[in-house]
Amino acid sequence: LATGSHKGQKIGVPGEEAKCVADCVTFLRSLNLGETVAARGKVVVIGGGNVAIDAARSALRLGADEVTILYRREKGDMPAYMEEIEEAEREGVKIHTLVAPKRILTEGGKAYAVECVRMALGVFDKSGRRSPQPMVGSDFTVAADMVIAAVGQIPGLDYINGDGIAVTRSTTIEVNKRTLATTREGIFAAGDT
Repeated sequence: LATGSHKGQKIGVPGEEAKCVADCVTFLRSLNLGETVAARGKVVVIGGGNVAIDAARSALRLGADEVTILYRREKGDMPAYMEEIEEAEREGVKIHTLVAPKRILTEGGKAYAVECVRMALGVFDKSGRRSPQPMVGSDFTVAADMVIAAVGQIPGLDYINGDGIAVTRSTTIEVNKRTLATTREGIFAAGDT
């Protein structure tokens, strides 16, 4: 098994279940399958990886009036390729760094803004980057007609249904790290399992 990570992660803030809040994987998959995808008004993308950049540039090309990326660390810490970041900015995508979402503000079930907090960088974490810490009293809002969560992907393991293959707490397939054998004899898993 080498199923990949095809399920978008939640942001983990109140309001993300509102209409006009999408995960990046669903947004980009629908777009690439030729389905009708709307991106109107002000679009806010939360995240700093290549998928966030893809979603932001796609939203702009779909006709959004304005696209803003919110990222909790500095631009140099963004996992996206620097050339992609520069191209997005050249296209008109705005990037706000040292910002994290607190909640998505809604009215009538639709998003109208993202309440944010400014971040300060603290001590270095396991990734070798400085850990972002919220700055008390720095809350502000960013207008948003649509919010796209691009904070990572996880494997979609819905197909594992009582067939003897164990899943870890972090939603990956449990394997023997040396042999990559799953908990079911004869089945092995690798990659983003």
